[in-house]
Amino acid sequence: MAPPAPAGAAVLFGDRFALAERFTTLLASSGVSHGLIGPREVARLWERHVLNCAVIHPAITQGQMVIDVGSGAGLPGVALAIVRPDLEIHCVEPMLRRTNWLSMAVADLGLSNVIVHRGRAEQFWGVLSAPVVTARAVARLGELARWCLPLLSPGGSMLAIRGASVAEELETEREVLRRLGALDEVIESFGSGVVDPPTTVLRVVIGDRPVQRSGVRKNKTSGKRRGGGPGRSV
Repeated sequence: MAPPAPAGAAVLFGDRFALAERFTTLLASSGVSHGLIGPREVARLWERHVLNCAVIHPAITQGQMVIDVGSGAGLPGVALAIVRPDLEIHCVEPMLRRTNWLSMAVADLGLSNVIVHRGRAEQFWGVLSAPVVTARAVARLGELARWCLPLLSPGGSMLAIRGASVAEELETEREVLRRLGALDEVIESFGSGVVDPPTTVLRVVIGDRPVQRSGVRKNKTSGKRRGGGPGRSV
């Protein structure tokens, strides 16, 4: 059973609060049985997961396309799609078990602004491109940037949800980020008063030229739009 929503959830999601509750219930039930969420995480689903992801939405401009890499249980992709119906969210996830669950959850929630793609991030280099790429708990920063930066359109930003040690991680990986095409890095904080501690995001910005890609593999995956329009072949 999903835990009760904290007071800040209703304020954050507004008239989409019922959808957020339904998503949290799915995470607590089939998300656990499918192995996407650990049973010990159920009690803190709102604070540690759903709200932790949804509060970063002010970092994204109105109406933008977002690629969520390693989407897993839809965190942050589905949470962002709920709080921001103006966004077009592409959830990229390599594991079939997870993409099947994501597709089911998106259909259940009736989210017409989410497309689920099965595959690794590098399989979508040259196929998908967006001004924003998000990722949470996917990989070390340098490796994450190698996967994500080629998915950005010129001038775009990777928004990486990181932990308290992000400043130290950035110092270690800064040269790697520069070699990969990063122009600037900014540590931002979101959700003060809604989640404790607030969510820390590392924004990695690229220049006005696409990041050079290497090792592109032939892509044989497909994306499926749930709740609106036909599936999109990728």
